[in-house]
Amino acid sequence: MISNEAYVLELLQNSGAVSPEDMAACHQEAAMNGHSTLEGIIKKGLMTQDQILEFVAKDCGMEFLPAIEQIHEDVLAMIPPQESRRYHALPIERLPSGLRVAISDPLDFETLDALRYLLKADLEPVVVPKEKIDAAIIKYFGKIDESLHSLMASLGGEELQIKGTDSGEGLEVGEEGDAPIIRMVYGLILEAHHLRASDIHLEPLEKRLRLRYRIDGSLQEMRNPPKRLQSSIVSRIKIMSNISIAEKRLPLDGRIALATSDGPTLDLRVSTVPTIHGESVVMRILDKKNLMLGLPELGFFADDQAIMERVINYADGIFLVTGPTGSGKSTTLYACLNTINKPDRKLITVEDPVEYQLPGVNQVAVNSEIGMTFAAALRAMLRQAPNIIMVGEIRDVETASIAINASLTGHLVFSTLHTNDAPSAITRLVDMGVKPFLVSSSIRAVLAQRLVRKICPDCKEPYSPTESELRTLNLTAANLAEARFSKGRGCDRCRGTGYRGRAGIFEIFTIDDEIRHLINQNASVSKIRQRARDLGMRTLREDGIRKVVSGMTTPEEVISATMGDKD
Repeated sequence: MISNEAYVLELLQNSGAVSPEDMAACHQEAAMNGHSTLEGIIKKGLMTQDQILEFVAKDCGMEFLPAIEQIHEDVLAMIPPQESRRYHALPIERLPSGLRVAISDPLDFETLDALRYLLKADLEPVVVPKEKIDAAIIKYFGKIDESLHSLMASLGGEELQIKGTDSGEGLEVGEEGDAPIIRMVYGLILEAHHLRASDIHLEPLEKRLRLRYRIDGSLQEMRNPPKRLQSSIVSRIKIMSNISIAEKRLPLDGRIALATSDGPTLDLRVSTVPTIHGESVVMRILDKKNLMLGLPELGFFADDQAIMERVINYADGIFLVTGPTGSGKSTTLYACLNTINKPDRKLITVEDPVEYQLPGVNQVAVNSEIGMTFAAALRAMLRQAPNIIMVGEIRDVETASIAINASLTGHLVFSTLHTNDAPSAITRLVDMGVKPFLVSSSIRAVLAQRLVRKICPDCKEPYSPTESELRTLNLTAANLAEARFSKGRGCDRCRGTGYRGRAGIFEIFTIDDEIRHLINQNASVSKIRQRARDLGMRTLREDGIRKVVSGMTTPEEVISATMGDKD
């Protein structure tokens, strides 16, 4: 689909192509079933994918072509096959003033700039459906993917001669003996992407090399590569990551950008750690689709979404997202920035590290070795006259003080904290050393969140929870009357788990005058929390119950995610 979904949805609604009522229904369905709002529009038959693409192309002043006709060989020769796969683009015709180039996303201006630089020509972009471009790429350049399992089977049953030492050290890219290793590493990354994995774990054990993918937050063991190829596989990954293959005693970090023939360029963050049986490798797949998520796709119901939209459109103040590592805090902040990223606003972020590149946003990476800390970067950012600032994490009183001063001088600041619930963020800042009156005057709202797995829509079926589950969730008669309890039976699409995709459960804590008064009095977190509950704040467990009752997830998921949280 098109990269900037928020822009497309606004365009469709403002032009009348989709009515506000239909748009609201698609938002709600997206939150329930774990797909994007644009996919909901297509599923409801309001518009086809090609119609949406043509609509956006017309708005951008570009021609839309439903398919690619024959391309002359001398035009094809202008772009290397790997670059065509990387950008999902093909030059299709020479023009007196340059080239006509088929692209799949009219809003991806960075790709157009890269193609202009690559092809050294003025471009006239035409918009073609992505599947048609991919089919043309396969037609003209061939398909390079290979079955990972068949490759592992063949390597497991025969001796592979690796050039270099016996352990695979000194592996050189491009040598004939390396080709199976190259294909294997490429194949396991591609397989992980197709299975929607967020992480790839290669763990050296005493007698085997264990391969696991983290899918929807849970590790699942896959077919293990042969143990004897361990050093060669790790060396290949380190070469792709620009990591020294000679250094095996220290933890190392790197990145991989991998072009695929049937999907987007994959960005991976690579970490290696030496263990007693060899180097353990974890590759985190950075899914760029998360950059374009809107608030409904995160799992917000309509009432919570309305509160969030009000909060992130404040002119100043601080908005905090809290939760443990892996609870989706960064994804939520990116979705907020994507929602408010307009041409008339300047957005700057400071992150450690910069994992995703946001179009139209100035992003600064922390580098403590040269003194570029969160606090130092934040001071410099304020001299850039931004409207909106995102600080990856508030870790100390210095960063907190600068962020608060920025919010009090007319900036809207987004950041994260590691606390279990939303009201605890207040006492965490005070414990850091921030004066209570500064906290009360700067904080606008705090969002605590967790991630729960969503029921697979392909094998979803009605389900009656046990008495123990009902008792643990403390469900009322009113809840039971409107409940649509469901569970996944298990199918090929969800690999038998009954779950596919994840959504957030949220606790939104907004600051009003009564809460400010309590903060100024240095009240305990229990008093602040109780007052917030009296004013209508739902806890994580209560929001999870709403999503169980609506059939989005299961009782055990919510119980597991909120087990340590006080109600």
